[in-house]
Amino acid sequence: MPIDPYILALLGTVGIAALLPARGTGADIASGASTAAVSLLFFLYGARLSTREALDGLKHWRLHVTVLACTFLAFPLLGLAAKGLVPYVLTPALYSGFLFLTLVPSTIQSSIAFTSMARGNVPAAICAGSFSSLAGIVLTPLLAAALLGNSGAGFSADSLMKIALQLLAPFLVGQFLRRWIGGFIARNKKVLGLVDRGSILLVVYTAFSEGMVQGIWHQVTPLRLAALLGVEAVLLAAMLALTWYGSKRLGFGRGDRIAIQFAGSKKSLAAGLPMASVLFGAQASLAVLPLMLFHQMQLMVCAVIAKRRSRDLEDFVSEPSRGEETRTAVGTGTRSG
Repeated sequence: MPIDPYILALLGTVGIAALLPARGTGADIASGASTAAVSLLFFLYGARLSTREALDGLKHWRLHVTVLACTFLAFPLLGLAAKGLVPYVLTPALYSGFLFLTLVPSTIQSSIAFTSMARGNVPAAICAGSFSSLAGIVLTPLLAAALLGNSGAGFSADSLMKIALQLLAPFLVGQFLRRWIGGFIARNKKVLGLVDRGSILLVVYTAFSEGMVQGIWHQVTPLRLAALLGVEAVLLAAMLALTWYGSKRLGFGRGDRIAIQFAGSKKSLAAGLPMASVLFGAQASLAVLPLMLFHQMQLMVCAVIAKRRSRDLEDFVSEPSRGEETRTAVGTGTRSG
């Protein structure tokens, strides 16, 4: 089972925050640096997203609407259904983080990678992930206001303003400047990718430092963590089944179904962590814990599924008894995706 090296870096950052949390002036410096890093992160998101690709992707609107419905409708409904597990399985604090997890937009990079590995509709996965991330800047805080309210996220008009200033404004500036800096962004993908990941690690360190100083980790026991993993496993299995079989019922071809499954069943750690730091404040460390666990779980499970989908197609194409008829059917299914 693949372990994402970046998850190890995240866990290492959590360990450093536990041993050497930022306090006093150091905490103020870390908080300011984290805010700047989040703004830079979303500026780069805006600078990378091709407006032309986004407009071209609108032609396949049924697929994108399906992914958005899975991300911002089906996921939250399952999150609300888990309310019945409080306080017997999940604590109120862990449930707030779990519900927040269901409100976060989909991923871009891993959706594309797994769709490509499974030989699905890669352009559709690119557009679906981009649309979800863009919509999440607005929909995630609004859904948090409606579903979490003051009980878990401390959401307020001030939080909405912070979201607009720290996330939406830099994103729009990046989009505006893309025509001048797009080439530079494309030539330096690896370096800027390190900036992305470094920014998120800084956000994690700041959030978990605040949690250590506040002493909130005494609220979590190994048994509660095990219960959280079990609930998240059920959530992921339900969404993987819904996206795969539901898209079939809607009449999508094989390539589109793969894109819908991988884009519609994932949650973005990169987008969720900065938003959680704004919405949850000192409680952000507990709030992002369910998201961090779910992120690793989805990578491990989807890697296995993607390899299986690829092998299934290879077996289907190479089956001798179907001959040219088989190859024609596969080609048609792929084109429809």
